[in-house]
Amino acid sequence: MTDVVIAWVDGDDPAHKRKKASYLTPNKELHFEDVAGESRYKSTGEIYYCIASVLRYAPWVRKIYIVTDNQDPHVDEFVARNFPDNTIPIELVDHTVLFRGYEQYLPTFNSLAISTMLWRIPGLSDSFLYFNDDVFLTAPAEEEMWFEGDKTYIYAERYPALWARLLRWGKHLGKKHKVFGHKDPMLNSADILKSNHFYLFPHAPVPMHRTWYERFYAEHPDLLDRNIRHRFREPSQFSAPTLFYVSAHRTGQLEVRSPKGTTCFFKPSMEKRESYMERKIAEAEANKDLKFGCINSLGETTEEAQQIFKEWITKKLDVTL
Repeated sequence: MTDVVIAWVDGDDPAHKRKKASYLTPNKELHFEDVAGESRYKSTGEIYYCIASVLRYAPWVRKIYIVTDNQDPHVDEFVARNFPDNTIPIELVDHTVLFRGYEQYLPTFNSLAISTMLWRIPGLSDSFLYFNDDVFLTAPAEEEMWFEGDKTYIYAERYPALWARLLRWGKHLGKKHKVFGHKDPMLNSADILKSNHFYLFPHAPVPMHRTWYERFYAEHPDLLDRNIRHRFREPSQFSAPTLFYVSAHRTGQLEVRSPKGTTCFFKPSMEKRESYMERKIAEAEANKDLKFGCINSLGETTEEAQQIFKEWITKKLDVTL
């Protein structure tokens, strides 16, 4: 029995913009793109592709939870139109539910803080898959791709902590702030567990276990508090999934599989226009082992490039918007 948890935000919502701006003002560093840039919160319909891919390719999922900050993506009409026989319940979970007892840290605009608290969703299954709203499945998926008995499978590469530390040092040279990238919170998790490596996973569904986090944070409440107190991404924060992966691999409860060929990652921009989107789609279509996809910052490219992607993904998922 596995649930799916999707973190979603509509950064164009005027109420959300006002709330976020009231916390950004005092600290200029927060305006850097990798910390709290606008593209981190922009929504251009990605959640519809995410949900459609689960309903289309993973009908065994028990329930879908959408984690929000007093927002509603209004997916009911979309689901009813494209999946009239759907039996998978979809439930909104507000940040106030995740952060009950820790309300002093709300509002939060920090995906690392939010992912730290996902295990606190009431009624959540022990095994669950965490999706960012820009992640989607590209082919039929079986539950055993991630969970089988007491074993969890991840698609990742073992990555040396020393090399990640050297890269971090190099990134900071000449910068006006501490650059915070994809590997940095993973490295912080490895450091917490005194591991000389971590598992570098791509932008894809993330398998997690509720009971593992219950036990871990009961033993280390200071770590939970430390990771959720920051309203925006902060260089000291750790990756909650990486904590589980490093620990579970030590006890034989985790198996690492190669991610090569499994994921197509789109990162368009105004510089990467229609030709980029067409090339990435051609690469995805040519890859017969493709399982997952991620469309990062779709709203940062041209309308034409966005339309090319939308036509491809709606055809692949057999849906209409």
